[in-house]
Amino acid sequence: MTNFIQVTPFLHVRDLETALAFFVDLLGFAARYRQPGYAYVHRETVGFRLLEAAEAGVKPRGAGGFAYYIDVRDVDAVVAELTPRLAALPPEDVHGPVDQSYGQREFMIRAPDGGILVFGQAIGK
Repeated sequence: MTNFIQVTPFLHVRDLETALAFFVDLLGFAARYRQPGYAYVHRETVGFRLLEAAEAGVKPRGAGGFAYYIDVRDVDAVVAELTPRLAALPPEDVHGPVDQSYGQREFMIRAPDGGILVFGQAIGK
C-alpha cells in the first residue's frame, strides 16, 4: 500500500469569497471545510487549500500568483461542462482547448487573483 495520497497546494487569495465562487460556482469543486480566512475545496482527486492573505502577500492580477496543471482524462468534457459558466470570465482569461506539440491537449483558465489553472489530457504526438 502506498503512503502518499495527493498534493494539496495552498493558494493565497485576496478575497476568500471570490476564490470560493471561482472554485465552487465556476469549476464545480465542493467546499468541504470552511472557517474565517480559510477553506478546503475538493473535486474527485484534486484539492486546494484557500488561505486569505493580506493584500501585500498576494501578487497583483496578471503577475502569476500560482500555476497548477490538473491532469484529466477528457479535457473536452471539462470544457463542455464549464462552457455555460465561462461567459462570466473576461475572454482573455480563457484559452483553448488546444493540442500542443508536446502531446497534451490543454485548456487554461486565469483565476481572479491572476493565477493559472491548466487542465491537460495526454494525446498522441
